[in-house]
Amino acid sequence: MIYDFTYCNPTKIYFGKNALANLPEELKHYGKNILLVYGKSSIKKNGLYDQITGVLREADKDFVELSGVNSNPRYSQVLAGCQLVRTHHVDLILAVGGGSVIDCAKGISASAYYEGDAWNHYWEENGKIANPTVPVAAILTMAGTGSEMNATSVITHEDKKLKIGHTFPLWEMAPKFSILNPEVTFSVPKLQMCSGIADIMSHLMEQYFGGDDDCTTDYLIEGTMLSLVHSARKALRDPYDYEARSNIMWCATLGLNRMLGLSKKQDWEVHWIEHQLGAYTDCPHGVGLAVISPAYYRYIYKYGLHKFVRFAQNVWHVNPEGKNEEEIALAGIDALEGFLHELEIPTTLRELGATEEMLPLIANSAMPGGGYKRMEADDILKVLKASF
Repeated sequence: MIYDFTYCNPTKIYFGKNALANLPEELKHYGKNILLVYGKSSIKKNGLYDQITGVLREADKDFVELSGVNSNPRYSQVLAGCQLVRTHHVDLILAVGGGSVIDCAKGISASAYYEGDAWNHYWEENGKIANPTVPVAAILTMAGTGSEMNATSVITHEDKKLKIGHTFPLWEMAPKFSILNPEVTFSVPKLQMCSGIADIMSHLMEQYFGGDDDCTTDYLIEGTMLSLVHSARKALRDPYDYEARSNIMWCATLGLNRMLGLSKKQDWEVHWIEHQLGAYTDCPHGVGLAVISPAYYRYIYKYGLHKFVRFAQNVWHVNPEGKNEEEIALAGIDALEGFLHELEIPTTLRELGATEEMLPLIANSAMPGGGYKRMEADDILKVLKASF
């Protein structure tokens, strides 16, 4: 069944080696006060910080900084950014980093002028925007989350041990513009590159699985998966392969700008489980997804057998000769797991710092749901034990 949908994505993308040259012109559309949000020291080491601050000064902008944003951004960091926005009357939040930095910027935008408990309203109650917001823009340094062209903000409340994503309407919270230069990703450590690749793959799978529909977006997702696997293998051989890194970066953006989920049922249970795994272990998001995904899909594949057979044949080119449908589907999941092993990232929850005592806590706090099969805490615990 093809479902009705409404789609509007306002983000302007500047892509390529000279993408940063468009920043001065874009800055003309915003006021004088800029909040620069970034992670730790990487953008200073690779020279990007000096380039950006130089542009800001030449454009006669005043800027304040929120640095040190974690790979799983904290709500306390959102609140610190909110204080800067209010104190300095910020006109634009410019996020320089990967998805975590951009997610933090969106969280600041939504929360800065909210009267009350923003965490409770947006992240726990999934509330609508009911207050003024600040425009967000992004300069991407790591491919993975797609946050540069979507309206999701995933934030960890460290005191409550909760990691929750809130998806705002695209036209309200997606970055106004995003600058994507694949060369910037060359300096990203291999673990982060591979974590990003796993994150992209998970986004694609979670939009692909969920129903047995046969719609245009299924074919688009399959093509994007094929491109990602091909380019990832090239980048593993040569991290400075511009074409490979460009394709990975664009796969990430397409993978979660919401276009590939249109008209479809979806299943985001792997993400809900990983969010709570991250809340307890602070593990890299993509790596957590990679550990959980094979066990999860082996747990549910019988409930969506037709789609898993299609996945095996169209994405992994599994030869069906001499196999029944279940064997074909499982061979596809095996092929997925083999690809994730090629990334040379951790493959068990134990390696990510999880303990057996944590597993029930993660299972009981993860959001129940699923696509082909409704997952409750007991089901989630079984998946976690299989991943341990």
